[in-house]
Amino acid sequence: MPTLPLIATSISIVALLFLVLRVKLPAFIALLLVSLGFGISVGMTPDDVINAVKDGMGGTLGFVAVVVGLGAMMGALLEQSGGVQAISSTILKRFGIEKSQLALGLIGFLVAIPVFFDIAFIILMPVLLGLQKKTQKPLIYFAMPLLAGLAVTHSFIPPTPGPIAVADILNADLGWVILFGALAGLPAAFVGGPLLTKHLMSQDVFNTHAIHETEHEIVEPENPISFSAAMLAILLPLALILAATLTKMQLGDTETLSPTQQIILFLGHPFISLLLGCLVSWYALGIRRGVPADGLMQAMTKALEPAGIVVLVTGAGGVFKQILVTSGAGADLAAVLQSNSMPIIGFAFLVAAIVRVAQGSATVAMITAAGLTAPVAETIGLAGPALALLVIAIAAGATVISHVNDSGFWLVSRYLNLDENQTLRSWTISTTLIGFTAFAITCILWMFV
Repeated sequence: MPTLPLIATSISIVALLFLVLRVKLPAFIALLLVSLGFGISVGMTPDDVINAVKDGMGGTLGFVAVVVGLGAMMGALLEQSGGVQAISSTILKRFGIEKSQLALGLIGFLVAIPVFFDIAFIILMPVLLGLQKKTQKPLIYFAMPLLAGLAVTHSFIPPTPGPIAVADILNADLGWVILFGALAGLPAAFVGGPLLTKHLMSQDVFNTHAIHETEHEIVEPENPISFSAAMLAILLPLALILAATLTKMQLGDTETLSPTQQIILFLGHPFISLLLGCLVSWYALGIRRGVPADGLMQAMTKALEPAGIVVLVTGAGGVFKQILVTSGAGADLAAVLQSNSMPIIGFAFLVAAIVRVAQGSATVAMITAAGLTAPVAETIGLAGPALALLVIAIAAGATVISHVNDSGFWLVSRYLNLDENQTLRSWTISTTLIGFTAFAITCILWMFV
């Protein structure tokens, strides 16, 4: 029956949601159980299932663990050195109060590259409170553009964990992912940030001047770094990755590399570029400022704690993908989609959106959708820029409709002093606009690749 792959994958998604939502199992265990159950149910031998688990976990973590770990340590160094404050104060000063919403969107977009979404928002909360006191405008007037910028980078721009994981599972080039993530993400951040805020300000329910003090203590460094040093830490690895991607484009079918090309490709590999970024940050943001090496090591090691669960969940997503490939279900699913003329980009977006709405976590939604989509993409022969656009489509689906089952919903509600209804009418609408705007742009770009 041609519908069997769709039935099997649908049952797998339902089982995953049941284990996470009702049984309250961690996503890592739930993904492993669903993968094992899927493999056995479609006729794989126990040995084949175990080997697929090892191959899927090892193949995924071999890349993701290194990249996510290095990115997390870079973010810790930027936070500890006052780099976030340096970026925010400099950009706000250059844009001015009149264009503060655009400035805050850009700040969110840049800061969330090395710093996790929730940490970046908490660190930047005093900036929002300062602007509110100075202008007497509602806090949400400044918060929504910042949140939109943070949300876009969190989902679309490597080396944040979500896009790194999806790019690895789909075997997409990170340079293309960064480029398309910016092309789709920046307009989406404008729509879900400043444009939405203009509408929100016309509603009396948001016109409150009450200041909500945060519970998070912001420690100001004694010798904060400069704006240029902070931007160097963020942009160095991204520039190296993009340079490697451009070099690959110039190579074409030739297999002979010049010494210069070899160096660019080596330095532009995510392992090397992020390692260099970490070393530069360790020296420029720490040692050069006189911070003891022990203190830097402690901050960098602590940064790996929140990254650990992301790495494990990503590895479980790799297992799910490998089970689909080994069992042949991925190829069957591809045949079903092709026979029904369903574009893979629409399938990827839809699966990510369904899982996101059902269980809340954008990361789990992205990894689940990537695991289902990767075998299909491989079967139909997608490569190059098309794979990167598929990553962005999944990220867009995993961004929509953040609501009460998402921890980000409650973070925004608590720190902006909004009730559930206000948060649904602001943050939930913002994430939905971001997701659908980014997907629309991705569909337009898809026609040219």
